[in-house]
Amino acid sequence: MKKITEGTAALYTALLIVVTFIIRLFVAAYTGLGIGEAYYFRGALHLDLSYFDQPPLFFWLGGLSIKVFGLTNLGIRFPSVLLFAGTSWLLYLVTKKLFNAKAGFWAVLVMNLSAVFTVPIACWFQPDAPLMFFWLLSTYIIVDVLSITDEGRTKRSAGQVYLLWILVGICMGLATLSKYHVIFLFAGVFIFVSANKNQRHWLRHPGPYIAMLITLIIAFPVLYWNYKNNWVSFVFQGSRAGSSGGLHPIWFLRSIGGQCLWLLPWFWFPLVNQLIVSFKKRTLSQSYSFLFWTAILPLVFFTTVTLWSDLQYHFHWQAPGYMMLFMPLGYAIDKNISDPQKARGTKRWLVFSALFTFITIGVLTVHEVTGFWQSYGPRWVVNLAAKSPQGKMHEIDPTIQGIDYDDILTRFKKEGWMSNNKVFAGTTRWWLNGKVDWALKGDKDIVCFNDDPRNIAFLIDPNKLLGEDAVVIDQASPGSVDGDVRPFFDSVKQLPDIAIIRNGRDELHLHVYYCTHFHVPTKPLENLPLYHQLTGRPPFGK
Repeated sequence: MKKITEGTAALYTALLIVVTFIIRLFVAAYTGLGIGEAYYFRGALHLDLSYFDQPPLFFWLGGLSIKVFGLTNLGIRFPSVLLFAGTSWLLYLVTKKLFNAKAGFWAVLVMNLSAVFTVPIACWFQPDAPLMFFWLLSTYIIVDVLSITDEGRTKRSAGQVYLLWILVGICMGLATLSKYHVIFLFAGVFIFVSANKNQRHWLRHPGPYIAMLITLIIAFPVLYWNYKNNWVSFVFQGSRAGSSGGLHPIWFLRSIGGQCLWLLPWFWFPLVNQLIVSFKKRTLSQSYSFLFWTAILPLVFFTTVTLWSDLQYHFHWQAPGYMMLFMPLGYAIDKNISDPQKARGTKRWLVFSALFTFITIGVLTVHEVTGFWQSYGPRWVVNLAAKSPQGKMHEIDPTIQGIDYDDILTRFKKEGWMSNNKVFAGTTRWWLNGKVDWALKGDKDIVCFNDDPRNIAFLIDPNKLLGEDAVVIDQASPGSVDGDVRPFFDSVKQLPDIAIIRNGRDELHLHVYYCTHFHVPTKPLENLPLYHQLTGRPPFGK
């Protein structure tokens, strides 16, 4: 490993970003859209002021990208790959300001090697990529205007100070249009300013309040859309932190374990250690104080709420907090590399981490595309036990969810459903809705027959589909077809399954139902947002 110096750190950081950017382009292009990505896809086709479960910026960027690059996997993911390259460079710049350039390089390296950042945040069509970019861009300007270094305050004219606060407002506004997590950056900066005596004068300065006003103006599309839709997005996200009844330590432990695995244990423990170090040094160092207060809030909030709320497997929600901790970790690596007693062990740790991430991501990507492990590796590694509707246990490879279900489109074309304008598509779950919608590339209207349709309820008007037939796709939940689909049609007939084939191997079967004459059910189904829409009401709320 070549020696990183203050003079070469920027060059090596740029080379690292270019190499990882190119690698991610291939990953983005040749792997299928996951459940979440496919679910969000319809929003990129129908641009709106905001959406049911996320602010609009990544939808807008995805919509622009597919117009430029085409309706392909890379086309819809390209903004995420590009923005993460920018995020990496911003991490270098902020770390350089708070510590030094060498620390900036190491911070960028370890962030790019951590599992949750290297592909899910850096490649996937999700709101996290623009959030991280504008979070760090805001941070860069805030660190500049507050002069958060241990070298003393930078002297600026009043005009320069106001300009910087205006830029903070613009960047924070764009972060707000990315994901609601940005509230923790607001709160963290406020606590930092309040807790540090030499920063409290900003509480009396107009600049921060101008920035907040600009942020609200830029975030107006989100507020207006929610106002017109019964604040449904805030209600939905807020309900996730609501109580599920009693305390659940298992959920709490699952969250901690999941974060550890998502980041990789050999990164997670050093990052947690840096949180502790930042806490201890918060009164001695402006840099550590700032990083502690901007990291701790999302980490504590999204972990603590799992004691009473089932956040399931959303272990990436704490990611902005961990991103801030890569900076002091980069500085710690720099100090260890300079220490003869620690340098060798630190270098071995870095080499192991790089090899592990490169090999693991490579193997997972190849298996996701080809399914080769099913034939050449121990199957228990990629198979999970699942229960069929009949109560029988069977094995399923979860990576099958990461390929595109192109066999659906093949079947639709074979049956003539794609060319029939009087046939729409339907599913029984929101996550399956996305996979079907992406397979059909949005060329068919699609309806979710479920009490949790999420975004699709706002993107498709079911009233214009009355009287038409539908092809409804289901995955192992025939009870949902009987209870949630059948009442909306004159007849429902099950057809042969659609087999999802990966590299010639039959890995998943989807049930197919041909449903005739879509209509309003004779019996009220008040639990279904679809029924609300067909009876002249908004899908959610009053």
